[in-house]
Amino acid sequence: MATNVQDTSESYNCISSFLDLKQLDTNLFKREYLWRPPQERAVYGGQLIAHSIMAATRCVGAGFSVNSIHCHFLLGADPSLPITYSVESMREGKTYSTMMVKGKQNERWVVSVVCSFQRPEFNQPSHSHRMPRNVPPPESYSKLEDTYLALGANPILARKGFPIEVKMAGAYPTVDGLNEDVFWMRFKTTPSQEASFKKCALAFLSDFYILSTVARALGIARHALPPNRLAMASSLDHSVWFYDDDFDMTEWLMFVMVSPAGGMGRGIVNGRIYTRSGRLIAVVTQEGVVRTESGRTQKVTAKL
Repeated sequence: MATNVQDTSESYNCISSFLDLKQLDTNLFKREYLWRPPQERAVYGGQLIAHSIMAATRCVGAGFSVNSIHCHFLLGADPSLPITYSVESMREGKTYSTMMVKGKQNERWVVSVVCSFQRPEFNQPSHSHRMPRNVPPPESYSKLEDTYLALGANPILARKGFPIEVKMAGAYPTVDGLNEDVFWMRFKTTPSQEASFKKCALAFLSDFYILSTVARALGIARHALPPNRLAMASSLDHSVWFYDDDFDMTEWLMFVMVSPAGGMGRGIVNGRIYTRSGRLIAVVTQEGVVRTESGRTQKVTAKL
Protein backbone atom coordinates (compact mmCIF):
# COMPACT_ATOMS: atom_id res chain seq x y z
CA MET A 1 0.00 0.00 0.00
CA ALA A 2 1.23 3.47 -0.83
CA THR A 3 1.97 6.06 1.82
CA ASN A 4 0.46 9.53 1.83
CA VAL A 5 3.28 12.02 1.27
CA GLN A 6 2.88 14.54 4.12
CA ASP A 7 6.44 14.38 5.42
CA THR A 8 8.17 17.63 6.36
CA SER A 9 11.67 16.26 5.74
CA GLU A 10 14.13 17.84 3.36
CA SER A 11 13.61 15.04 0.81
CA TYR A 12 10.23 16.51 -0.09
CA ASN A 13 11.67 19.96 -0.68
CA CYS A 14 12.84 18.71 -4.10
CA ILE A 15 10.25 18.64 -6.88
CA SER A 16 11.54 15.30 -8.20
CA SER A 17 10.18 13.63 -5.04
CA PHE A 18 6.70 14.42 -6.35
CA LEU A 19 7.21 13.69 -10.06
CA ASP A 20 9.20 10.45 -10.39
CA LEU A 21 7.44 7.61 -12.24
CA LYS A 22 8.21 3.91 -12.59
CA GLN A 23 7.90 2.56 -16.14
CA LEU A 24 6.06 -0.78 -16.25
CA ASP A 25 5.77 -1.19 -20.02
CA THR A 26 6.24 0.83 -23.20
CA ASN A 27 3.16 2.97 -22.58
CA LEU A 28 2.41 2.18 -18.93
CA PHE A 29 3.71 3.96 -15.82
CA LYS A 30 3.13 3.79 -12.07
CA ARG A 31 3.42 6.13 -9.12
CA GLU A 32 3.39 4.70 -5.59
CA TYR A 33 3.52 7.82 -3.41
CA LEU A 34 0.95 10.57 -3.82
CA TRP A 35 0.57 13.88 -2.02
CA ARG A 36 -2.65 15.16 -0.46
CA PRO A 37 -2.47 18.79 0.67
CA PRO A 38 -3.21 19.33 4.36
CA GLN A 39 -6.93 19.68 5.09
CA GLU A 40 -7.84 18.55 1.55
CA ARG A 41 -9.79 15.44 0.56
CA ALA A 42 -7.84 14.11 -2.40
CA VAL A 43 -4.44 14.00 -4.09
CA TYR A 44 -3.10 17.34 -5.35
CA GLY A 45 -4.27 17.75 -8.95
CA GLY A 46 -1.04 19.37 -10.11
CA GLN A 47 0.81 16.17 -9.28
CA LEU A 48 -1.53 14.13 -11.51
CA ILE A 49 -1.10 16.62 -14.36
CA ALA A 50 2.69 16.58 -14.05
CA HIS A 51 2.77 12.77 -13.98
CA SER A 52 0.65 12.67 -17.14
CA ILE A 53 2.96 15.06 -18.99
CA MET A 54 6.01 13.10 -17.89
CA ALA A 55 4.48 9.81 -19.06
CA ALA A 56 3.45 11.28 -22.42
CA THR A 57 6.87 12.88 -22.92
CA ARG A 58 8.52 9.47 -22.55
CA CYS A 59 6.29 8.08 -25.31
CA VAL A 60 6.33 10.87 -27.90
CA GLY A 61 8.81 10.99 -30.78
CA ALA A 62 12.19 12.68 -30.55
CA GLY A 63 12.28 16.43 -31.17
CA PHE A 64 8.81 17.16 -29.77
CA SER A 65 8.12 19.39 -26.77
CA VAL A 66 4.81 19.69 -24.93
CA ASN A 67 2.97 22.88 -25.95
CA SER A 68 -0.37 22.39 -24.17
CA ILE A 69 -2.34 20.06 -21.92
CA HIS A 70 -6.06 19.71 -21.29
CA CYS A 71 -6.98 17.78 -18.15
CA HIS A 72 -10.25 16.47 -16.71
CA PHE A 73 -10.32 15.37 -13.08
CA LEU A 74 -12.80 12.48 -13.02
CA LEU A 75 -12.61 11.30 -9.40
CA GLY A 76 -10.67 12.42 -6.36
CA ALA A 77 -7.50 10.30 -6.28
CA ASP A 78 -6.87 8.37 -3.05
CA PRO A 79 -3.42 9.21 -1.58
CA SER A 80 -3.19 5.75 0.03
CA LEU A 81 -3.30 3.89 -3.31
CA PRO A 82 -0.85 3.75 -6.24
CA ILE A 83 -1.90 5.13 -9.59
CA THR A 84 -1.12 3.77 -13.05
CA TYR A 85 -0.93 5.93 -16.17
CA SER A 86 -1.55 4.54 -19.66
CA VAL A 87 -0.49 6.52 -22.73
CA GLU A 88 -2.14 6.32 -26.15
CA SER A 89 -0.94 8.08 -29.30
CA MET A 90 -3.88 9.92 -30.90
CA ARG A 91 -2.05 11.71 -33.70
CA GLU A 92 1.51 11.77 -35.00
CA GLY A 93 2.18 14.62 -37.40
CA LYS A 94 5.28 16.33 -38.71
CA THR A 95 4.86 19.40 -36.51
CA TYR A 96 2.32 18.32 -33.87
CA SER A 97 1.63 15.07 -32.04
CA THR A 98 -1.17 14.36 -29.58
CA MET A 99 -1.09 11.86 -26.72
CA MET A 100 -3.91 10.79 -24.38
CA VAL A 101 -2.96 9.86 -20.81
CA LYS A 102 -5.39 8.20 -18.40
CA GLY A 103 -4.74 7.59 -14.71
CA LYS A 104 -6.42 4.71 -12.90
CA GLN A 105 -6.78 3.56 -9.28
CA ASN A 106 -8.53 0.29 -8.36
CA GLU A 107 -9.95 -0.05 -11.89
CA ARG A 108 -11.47 3.43 -11.74
CA TRP A 109 -10.33 6.29 -13.95
CA VAL A 110 -9.38 9.33 -11.87
CA VAL A 111 -7.85 11.66 -14.47
CA SER A 112 -7.56 12.06 -18.25
CA VAL A 113 -5.10 14.42 -19.92
CA VAL A 114 -4.67 15.26 -23.59
CA CYS A 115 -1.09 16.40 -24.22
CA SER A 116 -0.18 18.26 -27.41
CA PHE A 117 3.47 18.23 -28.53
CA GLN A 118 5.12 20.52 -31.07
CA ARG A 119 8.40 20.61 -32.92
CA PRO A 120 9.80 24.04 -32.03
CA GLU A 121 9.31 26.71 -34.71
CA PHE A 122 11.93 29.42 -34.37
CA ASN A 123 12.07 32.90 -35.93
CA GLN A 124 8.28 33.32 -35.77
CA PRO A 125 6.63 36.61 -34.66
CA SER A 126 5.39 36.76 -31.07
CA HIS A 127 3.44 38.91 -28.60
CA SER A 128 2.23 38.51 -25.01
CA HIS A 129 0.12 40.10 -22.29
CA ARG A 130 2.30 42.47 -20.30
CA MET A 131 3.40 41.56 -16.78
CA PRO A 132 1.83 43.75 -14.04
CA ARG A 133 4.21 46.64 -13.39
CA ASN A 134 3.10 47.82 -9.96
CA VAL A 135 3.87 44.64 -7.99
CA PRO A 136 6.78 44.90 -5.52
CA PRO A 137 9.61 42.34 -5.86
CA PRO A 138 9.44 39.04 -3.94
CA GLU A 139 11.97 40.27 -1.38
CA SER A 140 9.25 42.62 -0.10
CA TYR A 141 7.12 39.74 1.22
CA SER A 142 7.37 36.98 3.80
CA LYS A 143 7.19 33.34 2.78
CA LEU A 144 3.66 32.03 3.13
CA GLU A 145 4.82 29.12 5.30
CA ASP A 146 6.54 31.54 7.71
CA THR A 147 3.33 33.56 7.92
CA TYR A 148 1.40 30.41 8.84
CA LEU A 149 3.99 29.40 11.43
CA ALA A 150 3.90 32.87 12.99
CA LEU A 151 0.16 32.37 13.44
CA GLY A 152 0.82 29.11 15.29
CA ALA A 153 0.11 26.69 12.45
CA ASN A 154 1.35 23.11 12.50
CA PRO A 155 4.50 22.75 10.31
CA ILE A 156 2.64 20.25 8.12
CA LEU A 157 -0.25 22.67 7.64
CA ALA A 158 2.33 25.34 6.85
CA ARG A 159 3.58 23.03 4.07
CA LYS A 160 7.22 23.20 5.09
CA GLY A 161 7.81 19.85 3.40
CA PHE A 162 6.73 21.20 0.01
CA PRO A 163 8.93 21.89 -3.03
CA ILE A 164 7.53 25.35 -3.83
CA GLU A 165 8.28 28.54 -1.93
CA VAL A 166 5.33 30.94 -2.08
CA LYS A 167 4.90 34.63 -1.33
CA MET A 168 1.50 36.27 -1.70
CA ALA A 169 1.75 39.74 -3.23
CA GLY A 170 -1.95 40.56 -2.85
CA ALA A 171 -4.82 41.60 -5.11
CA TYR A 172 -4.46 44.28 -7.78
CA PRO A 173 -7.45 45.89 -9.57
CA THR A 174 -7.66 45.68 -13.36
CA VAL A 175 -9.11 48.26 -15.74
CA ASP A 176 -12.31 46.20 -16.11
CA GLY A 177 -13.02 46.14 -12.37
CA LEU A 178 -11.74 42.66 -11.54
CA ASN A 179 -9.01 41.85 -9.03
CA GLU A 180 -5.89 39.95 -10.08
CA ASP A 181 -4.35 37.80 -7.35
CA VAL A 182 -0.57 37.83 -7.59
CA PHE A 183 1.81 35.26 -6.12
CA TRP A 184 5.57 34.94 -6.32
CA MET A 185 6.63 31.28 -6.52
CA ARG A 186 9.84 29.34 -7.03
CA PHE A 187 11.10 25.80 -6.59
CA LYS A 188 13.32 25.29 -3.55
CA THR A 189 15.67 22.95 -5.39
CA THR A 190 15.68 20.95 -8.61
CA PRO A 191 17.73 18.04 -9.96
CA SER A 192 17.34 19.21 -13.56
CA GLN A 193 16.92 22.32 -15.69
CA GLU A 194 16.09 20.21 -18.76
CA ALA A 195 13.20 21.70 -20.75
CA SER A 196 10.78 18.77 -20.55
CA PHE A 197 11.31 18.41 -16.78
CA LYS A 198 10.76 22.14 -16.25
CA LYS A 199 7.43 21.98 -18.07
CA CYS A 200 6.29 19.08 -15.88
CA ALA A 201 7.28 21.07 -12.81
CA LEU A 202 5.55 24.20 -14.11
CA ALA A 203 2.35 22.20 -14.62
CA PHE A 204 2.68 20.97 -11.01
CA LEU A 205 2.92 24.58 -9.84
CA SER A 206 0.04 25.78 -12.04
CA ASP A 207 -2.66 24.12 -9.87
CA PHE A 208 -1.43 25.75 -6.66
CA TYR A 209 -3.87 28.16 -4.92
CA ILE A 210 -5.75 28.70 -8.17
CA LEU A 211 -9.32 28.13 -6.94
CA SER A 212 -8.71 30.46 -4.00
CA THR A 213 -9.02 33.25 -6.57
CA VAL A 214 -12.64 32.23 -7.24
CA ALA A 215 -13.40 32.12 -3.52
CA ARG A 216 -11.99 35.61 -2.99
CA ALA A 217 -13.95 36.96 -5.97
CA LEU A 218 -17.14 35.48 -4.47
CA GLY A 219 -16.34 36.83 -1.01
CA ILE A 220 -16.31 33.40 0.65
CA ALA A 221 -13.72 31.61 2.81
CA ARG A 222 -13.26 28.40 4.81
CA HIS A 223 -13.32 30.17 8.16
CA ALA A 224 -16.13 32.63 7.39
CA LEU A 225 -19.56 32.40 8.97
CA PRO A 226 -22.53 31.07 6.94
CA PRO A 227 -23.71 31.89 4.34
CA ASN A 228 -20.19 32.91 3.24
CA ARG A 229 -18.39 29.80 4.49
CA LEU A 230 -16.58 27.85 1.76
CA ALA A 231 -17.71 24.22 2.01
CA MET A 232 -15.92 22.76 -1.00
CA ALA A 233 -13.36 23.70 -3.65
CA SER A 234 -12.41 20.99 -6.14
CA SER A 235 -10.91 21.17 -9.63
CA LEU A 236 -12.99 19.97 -12.58
CA ASP A 237 -10.66 20.64 -15.48
CA HIS A 238 -7.35 22.37 -16.07
CA SER A 239 -5.46 23.57 -19.15
CA VAL A 240 -1.95 24.91 -19.61
CA TRP A 241 -0.36 26.42 -22.71
CA PHE A 242 3.45 26.62 -22.64
CA TYR A 243 5.16 29.47 -24.50
CA ASP A 244 8.73 29.42 -23.22
CA ASP A 245 10.99 26.94 -21.48
CA ASP A 246 13.98 29.24 -21.07
CA PHE A 247 13.69 29.91 -17.34
CA ASP A 248 15.42 28.89 -14.13
CA MET A 249 13.17 26.84 -11.84
CA THR A 250 14.87 28.13 -8.70
CA GLU A 251 14.33 31.80 -9.65
CA TRP A 252 11.13 33.64 -8.73
CA LEU A 253 8.13 33.32 -11.05
CA MET A 254 5.06 35.55 -10.91
CA PHE A 255 1.68 33.79 -11.08
CA VAL A 256 -1.16 36.21 -11.89
CA MET A 257 -4.74 34.89 -11.53
CA VAL A 258 -8.16 36.40 -12.19
CA SER A 259 -11.66 34.92 -12.00
CA PRO A 260 -13.88 36.24 -14.82
CA ALA A 261 -16.98 34.30 -13.70
CA GLY A 262 -18.39 32.28 -10.82
CA GLY A 263 -21.84 30.92 -10.03
CA MET A 264 -24.02 27.79 -9.87
CA GLY A 265 -21.44 26.23 -7.57
CA ARG A 266 -18.65 26.66 -10.12
CA GLY A 267 -15.96 29.20 -10.93
CA ILE A 268 -13.28 29.75 -13.55
CA VAL A 269 -9.78 31.20 -13.27
CA ASN A 270 -7.44 32.49 -15.95
CA GLY A 271 -3.76 32.63 -15.03
CA ARG A 272 -0.47 33.83 -16.46
CA ILE A 273 3.01 32.79 -15.32
CA TYR A 274 5.96 35.14 -15.88
CA THR A 275 9.66 35.10 -15.24
CA ARG A 276 10.89 37.82 -12.93
CA SER A 277 12.15 39.74 -15.97
CA GLY A 278 8.62 39.80 -17.45
CA ARG A 279 8.60 37.01 -20.04
CA LEU A 280 5.28 35.17 -20.25
CA ILE A 281 6.09 31.45 -20.10
CA ALA A 282 2.66 29.84 -19.59
CA VAL A 283 -1.07 30.54 -19.67
CA VAL A 284 -3.43 28.59 -17.39
CA THR A 285 -7.20 28.11 -17.19
CA GLN A 286 -9.10 26.08 -14.61
CA GLU A 287 -12.75 25.53 -13.73
CA GLY A 288 -13.68 24.07 -10.38
CA VAL A 289 -16.51 23.38 -7.99
CA VAL A 290 -16.74 26.19 -5.43
CA ARG A 291 -19.64 25.71 -3.01
CA THR A 292 -20.88 27.31 0.18
CA GLU A 293 -22.61 25.33 2.91
CA SER A 294 -25.93 27.08 2.31
CA GLY A 295 -25.77 26.40 -1.42
CA ARG A 296 -25.62 22.62 -1.18
CA THR A 297 -28.95 21.03 -2.02
CA GLN A 298 -28.15 17.33 -2.29
CA LYS A 299 -25.71 14.70 -1.11
CA VAL A 300 -22.55 14.64 -3.19
CA THR A 301 -20.71 11.45 -4.11
CA ALA A 302 -17.37 10.58 -5.68
CA LYS A 303 -15.17 13.65 -6.34
CA LEU A 304 -18.10 16.09 -6.33
